[in-house]
Amino acid sequence: MFRCISSEGQKYKNLLNGQWVISRSGKWDKIFSPADGSLVGEVPAIGLEEADEFLKTAAGAQRSWATVPVSERAAILHKAADILLREKDTVAEILVREIAKNKKSSLSEVTRTADLIHFTAEEGKRVTGESLSSGAFPGFHETKLSIVNRVPVGVVLAIAPFNYPINLAASKIAPALVAGNAVVFKPPTQGAVSALYLARVFCEAGVPAGVLNVITGQGRAIGDHLVSHPLVNMVAFTGSSKVGKHIASIAGMKPLLRELGGKDAAIVLEDADLALAAQHTVSGAFSFSGQRCTAVKRILVMESVADKLIQQLLPLVRAMTVGRPEDDADITTLVSTEAADFVQELINDAVQKGAKLLTGNKRDKNIIYPALFDRVTVDMRIAWEEPFGPVLPILRVKTVEEAVKITNDSEYGLQASVFTESLDEAFRVAARLEVGTIQVNGKTERGPDHFPFVGVKSSGMGTQGIRYSIEAMTRSKAVVLNFH
Repeated sequence: MFRCISSEGQKYKNLLNGQWVISRSGKWDKIFSPADGSLVGEVPAIGLEEADEFLKTAAGAQRSWATVPVSERAAILHKAADILLREKDTVAEILVREIAKNKKSSLSEVTRTADLIHFTAEEGKRVTGESLSSGAFPGFHETKLSIVNRVPVGVVLAIAPFNYPINLAASKIAPALVAGNAVVFKPPTQGAVSALYLARVFCEAGVPAGVLNVITGQGRAIGDHLVSHPLVNMVAFTGSSKVGKHIASIAGMKPLLRELGGKDAAIVLEDADLALAAQHTVSGAFSFSGQRCTAVKRILVMESVADKLIQQLLPLVRAMTVGRPEDDADITTLVSTEAADFVQELINDAVQKGAKLLTGNKRDKNIIYPALFDRVTVDMRIAWEEPFGPVLPILRVKTVEEAVKITNDSEYGLQASVFTESLDEAFRVAARLEVGTIQVNGKTERGPDHFPFVGVKSSGMGTQGIRYSIEAMTRSKAVVLNFH
């Protein structure tokens, strides 16, 4: 069991300067299970008057943390990963209750996160500087030598989303720590209990007091204050495009890593392996009930093979189980009534405008049964808006050019898939797509975690992935030696 205690019953505390604390106001945010409405826990509702303490403490602790050899920082991360694996069942159980993620996926998130932390610890040792001679530049002789090191940016504000409160928190915290930064971690309210379990892991692993502080509270109450605070040197955020754009507007000169929304398209060409395409699009669309930025959110299929693809898709969608997360159902309740209402709006709009419902359009409270639509057209909201739910529209296209145009006309540019037996054609299509990553004959997805992960347009800013994140959370610092 955890030796780093952060709770009293169902009331969880924040981590501040190595101590577990509550809000001086005595206010709490209650977190209820989306699946059954039961109380998962309460977390402190930190207000503006207290938030500065978390930042000041981090700024003070970072200076000494940056002087710790990277091998020692890496050793602490390795220990954290081992503790997370030791407690994987406990943490996974919290995920099941708090965000209604099924048991299998919850356990997978935890074990994957441990792997990410281990990998980050080793990668941190390999981030090195360089030396440059002045003689390589015209007009200069060998009179100068620039020694360039990578140094931490300072205090990183890490903001994670509800759908992966462990993995997408650790993907920010671990690179920041191994690079010598301090972290102020703002978890999502729905997902805060899971995130505080992750904080326990780092606490028990020996992260020094103040180097990692965790602050809970409503984003609308303290979010702007944290993002714009002069003691924050960088913001790493995963969430909606709307909030991401707002952060960019108030962050000032701070560097940003933003992982935002998507409308990922699966383009299915005439020569595609349709069974493979169906398997990957269904898995990509409906995993965690579609609540993923990298979910397949629309299929653009050549008219000539559309009917055959649907024959492959329908049995897979209809075979999906719907029910409770603890029973490992494929489709579980969405995170909130508002989320379910929005998905239902998109479904209703598609039906009203003539889309052909193949299966679905059934709702049980906040459970949306998996829906598959054919004959979706570009005047329907579902062709463009991100549902963050279990609904998959099929748009029939006549040419590859049409598929590329529809993909690129989106405000988003996260990922896309291309299904074809021709590698030459895959590269031709990939070259024209305005997205961060193109998956060839596979579903859109984030991992492996050391691959570059990048969005363009409204899908984000900056490149993530373990080495890329470490580099983003450091800066170059040059010392020039002059020889006379």
